[in-house]
Amino acid sequence: MQSENAKFIRMTTEPIPKLICTLAVPTIISMLVTALYNIADTYFVGRIGTEATAGVGLVFPIMAIIQAFGFFFGQGSGNYISRSLGAKRYDRAEYMASTGSFFALIFGCLITGFGLLFRAGVLYVLGAREGLVAPMTVAYAADYISIILCGAPFMCLSCVLNNQLRFQGNAFFAMIGLVTGAILNVALDPLFIFALHLEVRGAALATAVSQAVSCGLLYIGTLRSDSLKIHLKNFRPSFYYMKNIAIGGLPSLFRQGLASLATLCLNAAAGASVEASLSDAAIAAFSVVTKIMMFAFSALLGFGQAFQPVCGFNYGAGRYDRVRRAYVFCLRTGIGFLFAASTLGFLLAPKLVALFRDDPNVIAFGTIAMRCQCCTFTLMAVVTMTNMLYQNIGRVVGATLLAVARQGLMFIPVVLILPHVFPEPIWGVYLAQPTADLFAFTLAVFLAVRMYRELRRREEEAAAVPAPTGRTADQS
Repeated sequence: MQSENAKFIRMTTEPIPKLICTLAVPTIISMLVTALYNIADTYFVGRIGTEATAGVGLVFPIMAIIQAFGFFFGQGSGNYISRSLGAKRYDRAEYMASTGSFFALIFGCLITGFGLLFRAGVLYVLGAREGLVAPMTVAYAADYISIILCGAPFMCLSCVLNNQLRFQGNAFFAMIGLVTGAILNVALDPLFIFALHLEVRGAALATAVSQAVSCGLLYIGTLRSDSLKIHLKNFRPSFYYMKNIAIGGLPSLFRQGLASLATLCLNAAAGASVEASLSDAAIAAFSVVTKIMMFAFSALLGFGQAFQPVCGFNYGAGRYDRVRRAYVFCLRTGIGFLFAASTLGFLLAPKLVALFRDDPNVIAFGTIAMRCQCCTFTLMAVVTMTNMLYQNIGRVVGATLLAVARQGLMFIPVVLILPHVFPEPIWGVYLAQPTADLFAFTLAVFLAVRMYRELRRREEEAAAVPAPTGRTADQS
């Protein structure tokens, strides 16, 4: 109880910039490390050939689906936990920690079972079929997906444990688990791919093994820190806890799930917008660009994740002034960071793409795609921070709209329509993401202004109520 009170005091009184920046160091590292799982595979697989890169790119939506369920239970339970700790409802927070974890493990096992049972159909839907791509690309995709599916339970549970640690203000322990897993993944990739001659299967095996190790270390982190402990006796598969997981987790589920569908549409559009001999190169190029942009975006997500426990604790404690100031601080910082990242990405696009696949066609497609995306990338700071604000205060409708806007609600129709508008269809694919970004930004601005005004109103109402005797002033 004493540790919970100390954490409550810190979250609700420590100066906002210092608090968020302190929490952001491990969360940024954690998110960058998470992105490394995919980037490491893409980099080493790129040494095998363009068909291998395309095959792994086709399977990427499956990894997004696995992560979608992990983030659904992780964000859903984590949001509830932070608000409950802020309101000093410790027993409910403890039940939710176990409930979210065991649900994630169960769903991970279901994904493994159904995925392996219907593997041929899944590959067909992903676009790994002859006639659309080369036979070797289909073979590589089949090898990769079989092993990745076996790691689904560990991936799901890792997402939950990572999020729960962060939402309780213990991001350092989350960082240790993820960083160790990423380092192991990078070390095992060349060993399995080249030394043991497993090729694409080696990349998948390295990812699955590192995720299992990371999951174990994250669980140890819950035991070694002052975090809530995971016990089977606290598992509560009731409507109340599922409802609250859904309130906090649906935006993440829809975002990740639609991102998976968006990748399917992107791969199909990229392959169909060029002549058949270049389809593998186009798919590989957009796969590489997606991984590069996600790496930069992961840093922003890491910074935003430092905002999440601050938002949840203070909203639960009725400190709307701190919620508002934290949001504005993160918004300004995020815009500045993404502007710098976009500028560097635009200038270095050819060299960055060439790092992953030294193929002239891949570099040509990837350079234009990356530069187009860099033109609107800065706007994503507003979309992301506003989405996190809505999600952490339990506004599921607004949070879900923003979560699905960029990579689903806006992107999917745009990438399907634009290639038919341009004389050269590939330009429709190039401009699909920037166009979707502009639409998502417009929606985010509307919702941001609306919520900012509501927080100011709540802040003024709270200030009008006399403070309890003995309450200390906030020095932040």
